[in-house]
This record gives sequence, C-alpha cells and structure tokens, in this order.
Amino acid sequence: MDPLSDVLSLLKLQSYVSGGFDAAGDWAVKFASFDGIKFHAVLRGRCWLSVDGEPEPLEVTEGECFLLARGKPFCIASNLAAAPVAFGTLVPQVRDGRIVTHNGGGEFLSVGGYFTLADGQADLLLNVLPAVIHVREEPGPSTLRWCIERMRAELREAQPGGAIVAQQLATLVLVQALRLQLAGGRNEAVGWLFALADKRIRAVINAMHETPGAKWTVQTLAEQAAMSRTSFALRFKELVGLSPMDYLTRWRMNLAAARLTHSRDSIAEIGLALGYESEKSFSAAFKRIMNCAPRQYGRQPPSHA
Repeated sequence: MDPLSDVLSLLKLQSYVSGGFDAAGDWAVKFASFDGIKFHAVLRGRCWLSVDGEPEPLEVTEGECFLLARGKPFCIASNLAAAPVAFGTLVPQVRDGRIVTHNGGGEFLSVGGYFTLADGQADLLLNVLPAVIHVREEPGPSTLRWCIERMRAELREAQPGGAIVAQQLATLVLVQALRLQLAGGRNEAVGWLFALADKRIRAVINAMHETPGAKWTVQTLAEQAAMSRTSFALRFKELVGLSPMDYLTRWRMNLAAARLTHSRDSIAEIGLALGYESEKSFSAAFKRIMNCAPRQYGRQPPSHA
C-alpha cells in the first residue's frame, strides 16, 4: 500500500453518514465539540461555516464540502446574524428518519457524517491536518461531485445496503479531500502528509512503510531519493518536520502499538520484525516515543468463544 493508505488502515478508519439537514429562510445551527473528523457536503444551496478559534467564516456552496479535524465547536448558517440554535434541539424534527428539517426546508440541503479513528493513534493524522478543510470542485471529471450526487440519491430513496454505500462514499470524500490538499501546493504546510507531494521524499516514505524492519540509515534512505546524504536529510526535515530516522522510529512505534493491541506476538517478535536486534533496544525506543513500556501498552485480554 501507499503511505496514505497505510496510515488510514492503521487508524482503523470508520466512516458514518448521520443523515441530512434541510432548511429554509434565515437560520443558524451550532454543533458541539467532537472526536475524530466531521464532514458536511452541500447538496443544495449554500451556507456559512464558522469554527471556534478560526478568524474568518467560510462560504460553502452546492457541490462543495468541508471537513473539520480538530474537534472544535462550529456553526453553519444561511445568515451569520441569525441567532444559532443547537442541532440537538432539531433532531426531533425528522422528515423521514434520515433528514432533519428546519423552517420547513426546501432551500438548503446538506448531508453530514463523521470519521472515527483508532484510540491512541489518531494524532498521526489529525496533527498534520488544518482545523478546516474546504473541498471545492476539482478540474476535470469530479470524484467529489459524483460522491455528493450518490449521497443525494441514497438520502432520497433508501435501498438495501444503503448504510454500507454511504460509508464508502464518505471514505471517498475524505481521501479526495486529502488528495486535493496535496495537489493544492500549500508550501507552508509541514508533515508527512504534505511531504508526499514531493516525489523524491514520497519514494523514501514509501520505502520506509514497505519495509519498516530494514536496516535503514540516512545514507540508504538518501539513495532511495537519489540525493546526497546531506541534501536529503535537510529536505526531509524541511518537509516532514522530523529527521528521517525520527520519522522512521515514530512509524515503527505506531506499527508496534497496533500489534501490541491487536496481536498475540511477543514483544521480542514485534521488535525483531521492526528492525531491533534486542527486546531491550526496542523497549527503550517504544518508551521514548509512546511514553510507556511495551508491557504496559494496550494488550487486549484474549477473547473467548
């Protein structure tokens, strides 16, 4: 797999489409803080989005969507001057089990949902994302537009397997949003996700992810990038925000954390698979990154049939 797929798989990403919101007139609806990532896709009309702590409201129009990655309370509105009401007070006003209506509906329609991430690993993605991602129409054939139209169809007429279809559509929206972030050329952005836009650094991150247990050195990683050792080390640190060996160690420890939680492998076996010749050296690295010893980390009790 590629690094983005690796990370999303490690995070055990689960997507949920919670339903639609149909409104008319002057309105404003506030949403409480949350865990994970929330998204809204605008199917009809337009709205303003304001997020706690963000300086400017954002206008989101039909065919666009937004993702929120920091869990901050937010408000969507047709009119920023309207007095906001809590979304929870509107939930009883459901038209058909899937769409919440406000002021009779008919002018604005959105579909919302959220993504949950594995406990203890979520920062791997959340820490490199901006608080607000505004996903606009991309040039050429639009994956985003297709997803939104399919969401509209699923809302309009329930079909067998609709929940699974909605989850897959939501996941496509997230991946497309992340791809567009990369394609947007945000030169000031730092982190593994944005480093994937650089072909040479992407090749190195690919190599680390494909064989995390290899005996990597800065020199052998520089060879993957076809760069000199010094130029590579400087470029990697500039784009990723970590030295090559620091990134490798953190990726190894994230993999180790997942195996400690979800497998029966011994600590020595996990350490050896990730390039550590002794349990002692692996345990020291794990404790330095994860702030606890491997033996103290998330082992699940064995299940009983």
